[in-house]
Amino acid sequence: MEIIGKIKQIDDTKEYGSNGFQKRELVITTEEQYPQHLLVEFVQDKCSLLNAFAVGQRVKVGINLRGREWQSPQGEIKYFNSIQGWRIDAVEATTPPPPAAPPFETMPDAPAKEEPDDLPF
Repeated sequence: MEIIGKIKQIDDTKEYGSNGFQKRELVITTEEQYPQHLLVEFVQDKCSLLNAFAVGQRVKVGINLRGREWQSPQGEIKYFNSIQGWRIDAVEATTPPPPAAPPFETMPDAPAKEEPDDLPF
């Protein structure tokens, strides 16, 4: 799947746990009638992909949807979703097409009302 939009926020890379797990978060604002602010996680070696991008830049992000189940100590089961990025590319801002050339100008039709002819020939 892909998301296209503008970068709203890029966080620093953070390490979790003693095994060196890395995660970096990106917020992208979609371009639709009702824009959405989506949090996309980049993990491990994918964190460095965000180094070449800046806030405000229009991008296309390749994503995977992730889901997991968690059971609380009280036995209640909950489900969590996340969006995980694996690719990011810059997208050129769409430019409107050049204006159409004006139509070929034609000679106006003869006037609807005829004027008298004063010429002798």
